[in-house]
Amino acid sequence: MKLRRLWQPRNPLFWMMVMFNVLSSVCSWAMRAFPLNMPALLLIGGVALMNVVFGLLAAWKLVTEPAPGENPPTV
Repeated sequence: MKLRRLWQPRNPLFWMMVMFNVLSSVCSWAMRAFPLNMPALLLIGGVALMNVVFGLLAAWKLVTEPAPGENPPTV
């Protein structure tokens, strides 16, 4: 597992990972910046947590799968 595999700008999964992380940050900022009632806080907090989970899953998939043109690891 190599962390340099995270940087794959030609892979759409890379951009999905970036967007999930950006959306999570925007949700967190909105929760702190605006006076929201409890249902809105729970909704935005749930969306932020789902974005974190999906971003981590996308990152895990990028790290574990070989990049295009890279030889798969031999066992």
